[in-house]
Amino acid sequence: MKQTLQGALQWTLHLLFHNFGWKLLSLAIAVVLWALVASEPELSEYATVRLEYRNLPDNLEIGSDPVSEVSLELRGPSGELRGAGDGIQPAVVLDMSDVQPGERTFTIGAGNVKLARGVRLVRSIPSEVRFLFERRMVRFVPVVVRMAGQGQNGYTVAHQSVTPDRLEIAGPSSRVARITAAVTDPVDLSSLVGTSEFRVNAFVDDSFVRFQTSPQVVVTVTMKKKK
Repeated sequence: MKQTLQGALQWTLHLLFHNFGWKLLSLAIAVVLWALVASEPELSEYATVRLEYRNLPDNLEIGSDPVSEVSLELRGPSGELRGAGDGIQPAVVLDMSDVQPGERTFTIGAGNVKLARGVRLVRSIPSEVRFLFERRMVRFVPVVVRMAGQGQNGYTVAHQSVTPDRLEIAGPSSRVARITAAVTDPVDLSSLVGTSEFRVNAFVDDSFVRFQTSPQVVVTVTMKKKK
């Protein structure tokens, strides 16, 4: 029993004093770093951050003008506020995994604000953001060709066609339902004779609605002499 105790004591002393100089140096460095952090003045600042979201269900779309940025009043050590600590930049991340069609208000607080260690949130401006969620709608709309300068050179359109003649669009259901056509960029006919092809882009007049495929179409125009 006595030998066992002596062995345990020797092992403990060896563990304690092995590389004692390095251990003492590490302790001193840790104390100095702690003292620097502890003595660092606490400041307040406003930070403008982007509003991010995650887990939006695939069948839903945001149908309202989104709030893209918020201002956060933050308080903490000056080094952490400048990002000199663990490098974490402030961010607001909203979890939309459980949203349903309709309006939904999100409160911005400590639960959805990402901050560096030692920094705390005082308030957010605005403190709440509201979104309108709608079902996603996908449908085809006809392509309407815009023409400019027809007849200026004594020729008029004998025949025209566009390929494809319909384009697929997607977006919030109420906005997609209002789109009646995709309209092309103007095709200039002022100096055209015979048959020509033009590659032009189509456009829908709603920033919430997007094309599912390329919006480029081919317009074929045949001109004839005016009588």
